[in-house]
Amino acid sequence: MPMELTQSRIQKIWLPNDNRPALPRRSCGPQLANSPTVIVMVGLPARGKTYISKKLTRYLNWIGVPTKVFNVGEYRREAVKHYSSYDFFRPDNEEAMKVRRQCAMAALRDVKLYLTEEAGQIAVFDATNTTRERRGMILNFAKENGFKVFFIESVCNDPNVVATNVMEVKLSSPDYRDCNSTDAMEDFMKRINCYQASYQPLDPDDYDRELSLIKVIDVGRRFLVNRVQDHIQSRIVYYLMNIHVQPRTIYLCRHGESEFNLKGRIGGDSGLSNRGKKFAVALNKFVEEQNLKDLKVWTSQLKRTIQTAEALQLPYEQWKALNEIDAGVCEEMTYEEIREQHPEEFALRDQDKYYYRYPSGESYQDLVQRLEPVIMELERQENVLVICHQAVMRCLLAYFLDKSADEMPYLKCPLHTVLKLTPVAYGCRVESISLNIEAVNTHRDRPEEAKKGPNPLMRRNSVTPLASPEPTKKPRINSFEEHVAVSSALPGCVPQEVPTQMPGQPLLGKACLPVCHFLKVFSLLIFPRT
Repeated sequence: MPMELTQSRIQKIWLPNDNRPALPRRSCGPQLANSPTVIVMVGLPARGKTYISKKLTRYLNWIGVPTKVFNVGEYRREAVKHYSSYDFFRPDNEEAMKVRRQCAMAALRDVKLYLTEEAGQIAVFDATNTTRERRGMILNFAKENGFKVFFIESVCNDPNVVATNVMEVKLSSPDYRDCNSTDAMEDFMKRINCYQASYQPLDPDDYDRELSLIKVIDVGRRFLVNRVQDHIQSRIVYYLMNIHVQPRTIYLCRHGESEFNLKGRIGGDSGLSNRGKKFAVALNKFVEEQNLKDLKVWTSQLKRTIQTAEALQLPYEQWKALNEIDAGVCEEMTYEEIREQHPEEFALRDQDKYYYRYPSGESYQDLVQRLEPVIMELERQENVLVICHQAVMRCLLAYFLDKSADEMPYLKCPLHTVLKLTPVAYGCRVESISLNIEAVNTHRDRPEEAKKGPNPLMRRNSVTPLASPEPTKKPRINSFEEHVAVSSALPGCVPQEVPTQMPGQPLLGKACLPVCHFLKVFSLLIFPRT
């Protein structure tokens, strides 16, 4: 007999009606991987591995695939409270090699926990992983746990690119706090040489021909792809082939105030109000003042964005994907009318705004899927101005600022305001610029009832395990400061007398180097006897 189905009131999807308890949500989107996947970064230091890890994680979380970065360097900083010098990374430093291996094992255990017990689908193992022995250990770990593995190797032999990366990112890391830049640069280059001596690149033509991998060569100048296993790996490859690191600026704004905005009506295809037309003129002046070369302008196919773009006297491209969220049967209604005519729908949307789908319309989840091609093209471009709508702008902004599905529907995107986004090393800097033209406020705050209730959505932010969102989580690695000797610091560095804790970083204490007693205590704490 065919199974009876019941339609979900919030998402409007059909579910079995057999009185089984509802399964917990594993993601904010479709299940794209047949089994959990471990993405393994490979490459020498300062080759952009962490940049790729964080950017890819942000993208995967945004499309609804729960992903988390596990940076082995953070585990090492947690174990060894203060970095001393490049000697720690010398291949003949046996004690340090043992510590580094233990840190990698600790990270892999957290990977397993995330993929098997915390509803994760993809874990990014961010480390150098430059030897076949280390990669073999990861492959064995994945095989034992039924995880797929996909390798991403970043190869760059341009000394100028490497030096720029070291200056912009590495010298500001906790390892070189209180170090002058000259000594720090010299030490980091020696650290790279330590890895270079034992580096075994991926070899898709022979030794690694059975592995699934992509080699990103010279910051995207060339790619080599081998044995893509499934749909999610193909999407990862496609994404990596679209991103670039060239300086650029992205401007996001809504259309000028519309006639429907004045009346409090949602959706529709009304034209601009008088104030909306004034905003379009002010936007033209703003764009001219920016003096941008080859600025591209994108709009939706709705009248109010096209009218706004017309005032710029620039070529513009219309995207249907940028149309406002489809409110279905609630199109062109005010919120008061929706409350009166569809009271249940009004309450359901307040209950779960990201997943809620208007009858015969869309949800924010649907909108994210619709906007994925726009994100891909934005990543390929340089300077772009996107003139769009409130819900669309929230989704785009959530991608660039790594906002959660829970936060996305409540991001403030006021009329007559331009958001200037400038990509930086591991994120995006945002500047809000009001053009001083009055407009109605279309923002609706999260209802108090929704604030009080438990949050059913997963935290989607790209985080390292050391910035764990679990407030009661026990530390994986205890402090070993009382068990180790204090070593001399790098020339030009002054060890901090008072431990300082930065947001998202481990607590840093005085300098220490691994010794035999340290290793003994370390192994007991990492692998406690039962």
